Amino acid sequence: MSSVKKQRTPLSDNDRATLIRVARESIRYGLEHHHALPVVASDYPDSLQQIRASFVTLNLSGRLRGCIGHLEATQPMVKDVSDNAFAAAFQDPRFSALTQDEFLQVDIQLSLLTAAEPLNFNSEQELLSLLHPGEDGLILEEGYNRGTFLPSVWEQLADPKDFLRHLKIKAGLTPDYWSDNLQISRYTTESFS
Repeated sequence: MSSVKKQRTPLSDNDRATLIRVARESIRYGLEHHHALPVVASDYPDSLQQIRASFVTLNLSGRLRGCIGHLEATQPMVKDVSDNAFAAAFQDPRFSALTQDEFLQVDIQLSLLTAAEPLNFNSEQELLSLLHPGEDGLILEEGYNRGTFLPSVWEQLADPKDFLRHLKIKAGLTPDYWSDNLQISRYTTESFS
């Protein structure tokens, strides 16, 4: 069994609530201080001090309002969540900075990532046959081009071919692009709001 398929023990409800609270407090702090909430990981339970990558997605009235994260785990998850919540609210280049009024209405979703594993394939058809719709997050890399879709994107792009085509576009490639140098890695997430 690949390590992507190995599931970590899910966080407790208390740990999830703490991370959501940290994300919300980081955005509130950012509105006043213009940087992320300072987090001292040792002030939190050991379970939240694990080195894990996260993404923070903000939705307002059911529409995307910001999404920022890290693909590689480099710091304690509680700090990663704080940093990414601030970045999703104020530094996502697709949106203006979140306002106080929007903050009062924004929904926060957190995604904790497993380590990504490279997929081995010789053709686009073989790659498509390896995908697990609804489960896999993908990272596409080709030279300087890079893009990722979280597993939640399958909700809008349920067909693997469409999912891959849109991921290529996100990475700055044409939808029908193919190369023997194309690299795809897979990860899964524990997501909650």
